[in-house]
Amino acid sequence: MKVLHFFKTYWPDTFGGVERTIHAIAQSTASYGIESEVLSLSRAPTENTQRFDGHMAHKAQLDFELASTGFSLEVFRRFNELAGKADLIHYHFPWPFMDMVHFHSRHRKPSVVTYHSDIVKQRLLLPFYRPLMLRFLQDVDAIVATSPNYLKSSPVLKGFEARSTVIPIGIDENAYPVPTEADNNWCRLAVAEPFVLFVGVLRYYKGLDVLIQAANQVRCKIVIAGSGPIEPQLKLQAAKLRLDNVIFLGEVTEQRKMALLHASRGFVFPSNQRSEAYGLSLVEAAMCAKAMISCEIGTGTTYVNEPGATGLVVPPSDPARLAEGINRLVDSPEEAERWGRAARDRYTNLFTADRMGKAYASLYSRLDTRPA
Repeated sequence: MKVLHFFKTYWPDTFGGVERTIHAIAQSTASYGIESEVLSLSRAPTENTQRFDGHMAHKAQLDFELASTGFSLEVFRRFNELAGKADLIHYHFPWPFMDMVHFHSRHRKPSVVTYHSDIVKQRLLLPFYRPLMLRFLQDVDAIVATSPNYLKSSPVLKGFEARSTVIPIGIDENAYPVPTEADNNWCRLAVAEPFVLFVGVLRYYKGLDVLIQAANQVRCKIVIAGSGPIEPQLKLQAAKLRLDNVIFLGEVTEQRKMALLHASRGFVFPSNQRSEAYGLSLVEAAMCAKAMISCEIGTGTTYVNEPGATGLVVPPSDPARLAEGINRLVDSPEEAERWGRAARDRYTNLFTADRMGKAYASLYSRLDTRPA
């Protein structure tokens, strides 16, 4: 079966959470006879088509962006061409321009949409988009939510619950490198133990300003690995507070990221807005048997990190409660290790790439055999 994934951006232009999920779906469904291709936009595509880890990544010229939505004239032709060769179309929501391409094409192929997130940042524009969005979600054959929490809490998905299914995002442990002794030595030199770790893109909804506010109440180092739009503001905030226990490492290699994860006392994920719909970094921490701290925001973060079982879930935007949680990991290492073992078990039971791939392959098969 040939499946065409459609999203606004993909490798090599970007490789964030949705892009990594598309990649993981393409990789994990391959063993079930699924041949995946991905179509996305690019401001300056060096090639219209490139092979990436066994699947084809196609590009159309990005003409302009408005309210975080990419537009392209070329993509109408490219989508029609690729959809004509595909057995099934897999959309990744949200991207309002995608809905327009869908209706323009009239491709009549089975279609599924993975609903990654509600529209949060552009909510003032949502009333204007809502009619098209609802028509699009009604027109596709299946809707996939990435966690039962998001399915229950999303005001949009509530109207489509009967037509929705849950397939958690999974990752392949074998795709992650084993840190070398040099990586472990770097980690020991870069960070004094004990420390808790955050890894991710530094964005407005990650709650890192709250983590920095909590730092002077925390009895350990706080390591922030990654870069992003709000990095300068966060560094300025830490400097103004004269914090000596917050360490910004910037971008790190995958090997060094794994070294940090294994050496950390636990993983802290203070995202405080619904823009954080799932949290792949939490799944990585669970894979590494690490206790986690996250916030209750009604999304998949509390599905990955089960409160009291794999770690702690605290109220969002509450520096005092966040500091209490971090100190508990530091002061109770045996409890942290127990949570970490439970997190590892939860990963193997729910969040492996193979489990995700099997679920998507089964869904594709059901849709492909529907009556015409």
